[in-house]
Amino acid sequence: MAKTYSTMQTLGSKCPDFSLTNVSNNEVYKLTHFSKSALLVMFICNHCPFVKHVVKEFKKLETDYASKGLSIVAINSNDIDSYPEDSPDHMQSLTKKEGWEFPYLFDSTQEIAKAFKAACTPEFFLYDQDLKLVYRGQLDDSRPGNNIPVTGNDLRAAIEAVLQKKQPSTDQKPSMGCNIKWKHGNAPAYS
Repeated sequence: MAKTYSTMQTLGSKCPDFSLTNVSNNEVYKLTHFSKSALLVMFICNHCPFVKHVVKEFKKLETDYASKGLSIVAINSNDIDSYPEDSPDHMQSLTKKEGWEFPYLFDSTQEIAKAFKAACTPEFFLYDQDLKLVYRGQLDDSRPGNNIPVTGNDLRAAIEAVLQKKQPSTDQKPSMGCNIKWKHGNAPAYS
């Protein structure tokens, strides 16, 4: 598995707009569909061992914070011709298996991943009530094989701060995972 780190986008950046289809119900979701209290955008996929390692934490985040004002959206931008297990049908199956109520969107053109400067899966972007980036980076220190339990503590601390209308710590560690699987000739300069 190729280890890639997140680009650590500039804090304070505005959330890029998007219009993508949710694989569960074929509805198109835009940035305007989500709560203005806090928004968590997760770049994930189905096949990545780093995502598989933390996948159960996504439902826990939804359970713990959805009623407190956190909106969650997951986006898959991988090339499904090269990685068919990341296709919308498989995405839909994963959503059902994990019991996610948050939308899992498919970025078929990969333009949304580029707009966010997403580089790996999983990668997390947390926005405040003004849709300004306040956290980007890792879920926690757990990685496949390092025997550190998955707690989500880095991301959870940031979510707690935002929901209390406070600034999260700027001491943030990059996420690490598999690189986004770009279509041939589509990889951005930052990847």
